[in-house]
Amino acid sequence: MPPTAQRPYRGVFPVVPTIFDDRGELDLAGQRRCIDFMIDAGSNGLCILANFSEQFVLTDAEREQVMHAVLEHVTGRVPVIVTTTHFGSRICAERSRQAQDAGAAMVMIMPPYHGATFRVPEKAIFDFYRTVSDAIDIPIMIQDAPVAGTPLSVDLLARMAREIPNVSYFKIEVPMAAAKLRDLIAAGGDRIEGPWDGEEAITLMADLDAGATGAMTGGGYPDGVRQIVDPYLAGRREEAMAAYARWLPLINWENRQCGLQAAKILMQEGGVIGSEAVRHPLQKVHPAARAGLIEIARRLDPVVLRWDR
Repeated sequence: MPPTAQRPYRGVFPVVPTIFDDRGELDLAGQRRCIDFMIDAGSNGLCILANFSEQFVLTDAEREQVMHAVLEHVTGRVPVIVTTTHFGSRICAERSRQAQDAGAAMVMIMPPYHGATFRVPEKAIFDFYRTVSDAIDIPIMIQDAPVAGTPLSVDLLARMAREIPNVSYFKIEVPMAAAKLRDLIAAGGDRIEGPWDGEEAITLMADLDAGATGAMTGGGYPDGVRQIVDPYLAGRREEAMAAYARWLPLINWENRQCGLQAAKILMQEGGVIGSEAVRHPLQKVHPAARAGLIEIARRLDPVVLRWDR
C-alpha cells in the first residue's frame, strides 16, 4: 500500500463525480470506470458524495448505492473519504457510522446549515461534531466552505481539534484560505493532522505555502495536480510553481466556467464515461464553455483524454 494510504493522509484526493446516464439514472458501470480512471491518473485517495458529486440531487437510497458500489470497487487501492453532511446530528452520526462500516477511511462533514437562514450557534456546532465523533473511530474532516454560510472561527476549529478525538482534518475553502490555514496550524499544533486545500485547487500554491498537506480538487485531472503537489511536498517549490503556472488556466476554467461539470465533460470527451449528464434542475454548461475547457485541456495532455480502454 502506498505511503499516502496511511495516516496522516497527504496528497491529492479529488472529488468523484456521480455518473448518470442520459436519462438521469445512476450509471454504476460508468461510476466504476470513473473510479478506475481516477486511480490510474494518480489520485492518492478519493472523496465521494461531496457537493461536486451532486450529492444534493440523490435520494438516500441512491447515496447508499453509490457509496457501496465505489467502496467495493476500490477494494482498498486508495483511501476513500465519504461525505456524510446532514443538518441532523443523529442522522449525520448514523451516516458516518454506515460509511465507516462500509470501509471509508474518513468522513467529510459541513457544519449544520439549511437554506439561507437556518444556522446554529458555536456550542451547537461543537456538540454536533462531538456527536458524530462519538459514533465512529475514523477521522472527521470539517469542510469550511462558503456554501454553508456558517462562520467557523479559527478558535472554534482549533478547540474542536483539541477536544473532539476524531476531528483532525480541515478543508479550508473560504476567502483568504491561506491565512486561515496558517492561523489554524499555529493555534491547533499537532492536532491539525490534515490542513487541506479545496475549491478545485484555485488557491493551491498559496495554501501549500501556508502549510497545506492535502488537496481536494475536481476529478478530471489528478495527474496534473500531482505535478504540483508532489514536488512541493518533496521540497522542490520552483518545480511546483512551474507546474502550477502550466495547469492554472485549466484549474481556473473549471473553477469559474464549468464547475462540477468539468470532470464529467473531460471524462466523456476521453471515453471514460458514456454521458456527462447532470441531474435536473442543473443545466448543462454553454457549448462555448465546454469547448474552451477541452481546448485548454488538450494543450496539457491529461490522462483523462487518452485513458479510454
